[in-house]
Amino acid sequence: MRKILIPTDFSKNAMNAAKYAAELFKHGPSEIYLLHTFADEVYDAKTRLADAVFGELQQEVLHKAEANLEKMRQDLFNISPNPKHKVFTIAEFGMLVDSVNELVERENIDVVVMGTQGETDDKQLTFGSNTLQVIKYVKCPVLAVPEVFGDVHPKNMLFPTDYQVPFKRRELKLLGTTAKCFATKINFLYVSKFPTLSLRQEDNKAFLESSLTENRISYTQDSGTDITAAINKYIDQHEVDMLVMVNTRHSYLENILYQSTIEKIGLQIKIPFLVLQNLPR
Repeated sequence: MRKILIPTDFSKNAMNAAKYAAELFKHGPSEIYLLHTFADEVYDAKTRLADAVFGELQQEVLHKAEANLEKMRQDLFNISPNPKHKVFTIAEFGMLVDSVNELVERENIDVVVMGTQGETDDKQLTFGSNTLQVIKYVKCPVLAVPEVFGDVHPKNMLFPTDYQVPFKRRELKLLGTTAKCFATKINFLYVSKFPTLSLRQEDNKAFLESSLTENRISYTQDSGTDITAAINKYIDQHEVDMLVMVNTRHSYLENILYQSTIEKIGLQIKIPFLVLQNLPR
């Protein structure tokens, strides 16, 4: 049983992410949780209202959220009436990252799926602020889906790695079983000017191979030093349907998320992006 959490702000991006998740994980039994948090909405309105009506406002927003969640549940069922899927709705007065993390722990969630953008849909940004916060701080794999991306049958996944950090067996199982369902090839990209791996890198690579024995995998080494350029080049030259990376301390991805912006780095992510979290859970 796979457990999938889909935070939603009821935007087109969020609905597209839900449809993508339902199709991507259609082959096995799944529990899908649609979550809407509304603390920000209530507190923003509270600044313009008297304290006496705060409770009424909270209840009003809750009822509206529950109605929107039920509509989204029905719409998702109409699009993807999968008897293997059970869809639950949760409207919660809380902050997004806190609520997502609590639900991840309580329900033992396998993956969080959300749109790369939310209501604001700023075309100049690769990820909206909510998606970035979830990728940074939630201790669970996160799959970010662009609204414009409609093909849910991945043929090639690109997984850039330096083989420096140990991988989590549970997260590799998520990757491997998803790829197996669509006969997807997982392409590992190592960017380094050094032709050989250290003993630690060899061990981590061997663990990858042992965890993905039922998958088609390939290994490519780029002898350059610019990881961003190597990733963009590979995506341009191959039909890549999903980008997979690990978020961990002192990693290339952490450098993007915490020290700069993806736009400044120049990483072009126009395909679904699966972030594996090498974080204690």
